[in-house]
Amino acid sequence: MPTYYFDIETTGLDPKKDKIITIQFQELDRISGKPSGPLRILKEWESSERDILREFLDKSGVMEEYPFAFVPVGYNLTFEHNFLKERTAQHSFTPVDILNHPSIDLRPFGVLMNKGEFKGSGLEKITSKPSDGSNVPTWYHGKEYAKITEYIEVEARAFIQLYSWLLKEMPSFLEKFRKEGMK
Repeated sequence: MPTYYFDIETTGLDPKKDKIITIQFQELDRISGKPSGPLRILKEWESSERDILREFLDKSGVMEEYPFAFVPVGYNLTFEHNFLKERTAQHSFTPVDILNHPSIDLRPFGVLMNKGEFKGSGLEKITSKPSDGSNVPTWYHGKEYAKITEYIEVEARAFIQLYSWLLKEMPSFLEKFRKEGMK
């Protein structure tokens, strides 16, 4: 069961009118959560949205019949799901539905780590990631592609740091809960 860090960058928040400009994924070790493969960044500005969607569909395993061929691990995967489903359909591909297959979304952990509050639970609020992705569309329209790539690399490292920490620490929380919470 390969798990993959998975994220996208877009030109906005509306999957019907905004496009996917990057798709990034990286295989992670199932036990440690640390990278076991290179970070792949598919860039729309080097080809087209259709081309990067096609490459992702062909090379990731997301469309394989076996549901555990590509297990996305991300932060707020609903965003990626909505964009992938809409944009693949708009390009006449079989729509991708990542939420009806095995997936691991860390957003609920961010909310719990933020005392149950959604506001302030973004990845940039709880990790070393310096900012949210709101500058990406501006950089894209200004053709500042190196800034987008750097942002993606920093975000991937911050996410993987959180994920690997949770994989290491969560078993002790379960033990503690069983000892204290089951009384």
